[in-house]
Amino acid sequence: MSSPKILVIPGSARKDSFNRKLAVHTAKVVEASGGEATLLDMNAFDAPLYHGDLETEHGMPERMQLLRRLIKEHDALIVISPEYNGHVPPLLVNAFDWVSRPDGEDKANAFAGKTAAVMAASPGRLGGIRMLPRLRAFLSDLGVLCLPSQVALGTAFSAFDDGGKLTDERAAQQVETVVARLIELNR
Repeated sequence: MSSPKILVIPGSARKDSFNRKLAVHTAKVVEASGGEATLLDMNAFDAPLYHGDLETEHGMPERMQLLRRLIKEHDALIVISPEYNGHVPPLLVNAFDWVSRPDGEDKANAFAGKTAAVMAASPGRLGGIRMLPRLRAFLSDLGVLCLPSQVALGTAFSAFDDGGKLTDERAAQQVETVVARLIELNR
C-alpha cells in the first residue's frame, strides 16, 4: 500500500499559535499512522491581498505558485485554523483565493479531487466550532471533499504542556481518529 501524502496547513502564522501546535502534533500523528506529512509554515507564503488587476498585471505571486504546487502534489489536506469572529481567518482566505486561480498554462483546479480534514483550536470553550462549518463550506466550494468528523479543541491554553506537546487525551484521540480516516481514504 502507498503512503498518502498529506499537507498539514495551520491557518495561523503566529509562532506560538495553538493551531500551529495542533498542526505540529497532527503532522506527527500522520507520520506515525503511515502517511507522509508536510507541515506548512504560513509565514513562508506571504502574498498581497488578492486583486484581479494585480493578478492581470503581475501574475500569481511566486510564493502562491509554490503553495499551489504543494497542494497539487499532495493527496489530502488537513487544515487547522483559528476562528476570527466566527469566520475563517483572512490569511487562509487570501492564500486559497490566490491558489484557486489558474496559473499560466496550468488551468487545473489545485484543490479538485482532494480530501481534507478540518480542525481548530481556541482558548475559548467552543474550540473554534463556529468557524469549522464555514471552513468546510469554503473548501467544498473549491472542490475539496471534507471528512464529516472534525476536531474542535477548546480551552487550548491548558491542552499543551510547556514544550508544546498535546496533553489533552480526548483531543489526541480525536486527532488520531480523523487522521486514520483520512489516510484510509487516500490509500
